[in-house]
Amino acid sequence: MKTLTIIKPDDWHLHLREGLVLKNIIHFTSEFFGRAIVMPNTKTPIKSVERAISYKKSIVEALPESSKFEPLMTMYLTDDTDKEELINGFNNNIFFAAKLYPANGTTNSSHGVKKIENLYKIFELMQDSGMPLLIHGEVTDSDVDVFDREEVFIDRELFPIVKRFPKLKIVLEHITTAYAVDFVQENNIGATITPHHLHINRNAMFFGGLNSDFYCLPVAKREKNRIALRKAATSGKECFFLGTDSAPHLRKWKAFCGCAGIFNSPVAIASYLKAFEEENALENFEKFASLNGPNFYNVPINKEKLKLVSRSNKILEFIDVVEEKNIVGQIKPFHAGETLQWQVEGIVN
Repeated sequence: MKTLTIIKPDDWHLHLREGLVLKNIIHFTSEFFGRAIVMPNTKTPIKSVERAISYKKSIVEALPESSKFEPLMTMYLTDDTDKEELINGFNNNIFFAAKLYPANGTTNSSHGVKKIENLYKIFELMQDSGMPLLIHGEVTDSDVDVFDREEVFIDRELFPIVKRFPKLKIVLEHITTAYAVDFVQENNIGATITPHHLHINRNAMFFGGLNSDFYCLPVAKREKNRIALRKAATSGKECFFLGTDSAPHLRKWKAFCGCAGIFNSPVAIASYLKAFEEENALENFEKFASLNGPNFYNVPINKEKLKLVSRSNKILEFIDVVEEKNIVGQIKPFHAGETLQWQVEGIVN
């Protein structure tokens, strides 16, 4: 039986939702990750210091007792973001970063930015203060093919930002294309890569008819892009790091309304390990999961370690959402019903 011991990882892109869903899913991340950047696209967006403090409080209260997990809060950028609120929040360690959503680009993004040039003064302040900018990199024009939106965004929006603000710390989130892989490497920015984009291509959405279980934004792309993402993630290169983009939806919404998002927190580490093992790159997993992110963000590396074991790991078909011991809903995890070959044995001090 193979084993692997790594420094405890972090999740640099996570959706925790709110209320009952938050309370039921937080332990999947807090048990085996040291920190996570929490996305601000809640139903009421996190646009103020007050709202961020309140949301963080609800996360901390939902954590298991004695948990050392640290949620890192982000500010939701809009066309009229308050400069003082942004910088004061960052300087007082309330906001870890700011998140750019193009308007109507994904879940709860109707408050997002309609014209990115309107934020150039904000970007200048962020560059001067060292505040990271996290980007959902897609255009939303109706005349741009959904499979081309990432590439068009890079050319139209991201390239000018990178050139105009060369010292701005930028992360292109959940990249999905070979084009993005190349751009990240060539322009001294960071990128998160999800577990699901390492395993599925766009065909997954159409097996057996339209399959919302594999619908996420950005959508999975052609097979050649999946291969490029695998090469990037497993390369050990410092610009690529772990970000699950785990995004739970109750089954009644996911199955019948086709909400965008894949819930992978319960299987994230095993899923990543499957890809790394298939690429014969297990020796680079710790860099991707535990080192590259902290080094990019200039934060300390976690002190605890995880012991990972190669052992049959049957994934549940559904995760129950429980309220006062009653099952009130279900969420389908990534790899549902599959048997993975890795699992976490536990924390090693």
